[in-house]
Amino acid sequence: MSHPIYQVKSFEIAGAYTLHVRFDDGTARTINFLPALHGELFEPLRELRLFNQVSLDPEVKTLVWPNGADFDPATLHDWPPDAAVNYESRQMEPSIVREKK
Repeated sequence: MSHPIYQVKSFEIAGAYTLHVRFDDGTARTINFLPALHGELFEPLRELRLFNQVSLDPEVKTLVWPNGADFDPATLHDWPPDAAVNYESRQMEPSIVREKK
């Protein structure tokens, strides 16, 4: 089974933790990364100054940060438009359950 291989052509900072990303197939996405910034590699990117140091790796054609964090271009290309909403719903769910008890 083959799948398309995408490359990031360009990006621009669109807001806090948000990038507008353009791909080699003409697709463009505006991605809010904040909900995905967890774990050892991505948590440091919650520091906005570090997040804004994003660059385009000329060899692998994806977004990279000085701490070594990066995202696969296919992940960026297929980023769900409601990812922030889904994440926020999952985060709120435990507190809602506790309130009902």
